[in-house]
Amino acid sequence: MPIPVLYCRDALNPRRVDEHFALEAREVRACGGAVGLIDHDALLQGDVQQAVADVPAGLGRVWYRGWMIPSGRYAALAGALNRRGTELLVTPEQYRTAHELPGWHATFADVTPASVWRPAKPGEMVTADDLAALAGSLPPGAGIVKDYVKSRKHEWEQACFIPDLADAAGLTRVVRRFVELQEDFLAGGIVLRAFESFSRLESVAAEVRVWWLDGEPRLLTPHPDSPFGRGLVPDLDHIGPAVRRLGCRFVTTDVALRSDGVWRVVEVGDGQVSDLHQSSSRAELAALLVGEANRPGTVSLTARLGGAA
Repeated sequence: MPIPVLYCRDALNPRRVDEHFALEAREVRACGGAVGLIDHDALLQGDVQQAVADVPAGLGRVWYRGWMIPSGRYAALAGALNRRGTELLVTPEQYRTAHELPGWHATFADVTPASVWRPAKPGEMVTADDLAALAGSLPPGAGIVKDYVKSRKHEWEQACFIPDLADAAGLTRVVRRFVELQEDFLAGGIVLRAFESFSRLESVAAEVRVWWLDGEPRLLTPHPDSPFGRGLVPDLDHIGPAVRRLGCRFVTTDVALRSDGVWRVVEVGDGQVSDLHQSSSRAELAALLVGEANRPGTVSLTARLGGAA
């Protein structure tokens, strides 16, 4: 049976899928899958019953596909759906593990930049001494700051890149600006990561997104922020074992080619809330979600590409 997919509803037309996901939802229906709607705004405001009010009872096992949800709200969503006879295929524990850096970093430590973190609330200004102590656990040199989920790479110089982690004043200035700009959206806490130099194409990092289902790479797409279409093919031989150890059903890895020619994991995410590049096939992802990709005769991305994807 095709697996139903729950999408965020359109805020202006509650009977329709949010415009950002409408084409994908159309492809899900074309594959024979059912589409349900949740109220993302109500969920973020804590009204979980309103959020699932339009979800039919007894849908069974479902995917969620939509905007990011804080881990605590995702757990509340799972509980409300369970009471209606519907089970999210990604458990709250799996979602938090893949969605937040502290959940996945240890598993990927050999294939991703060194990172340290500490919990922090939105608006909390960590002291310079605390930041210096945190940075002291990283290799000397440059770094970046982010929260458990997102960076502000589009404000690279003022709220992301730290030229020298040993420069306490510079470190504090960038981290505090990051916290200010994140406002109430600061997720989990503050993360400091060692900076690695990646190969660049026309001044843009060579980065792609790999979609994994049950430990197998199924789709390869450009990173959503990339101006480039398809073409880059990463070596996944050293990344696949970490994905399988993580034990999460549906994840994405953003991988970039380091200047020394090694593919590195930049971010891990839950596939339900990972965005697609504008050039990517919604039909391919829809088929994956509703179960077409698991039919007899289908093969993983690795096999299609002949070994390392």
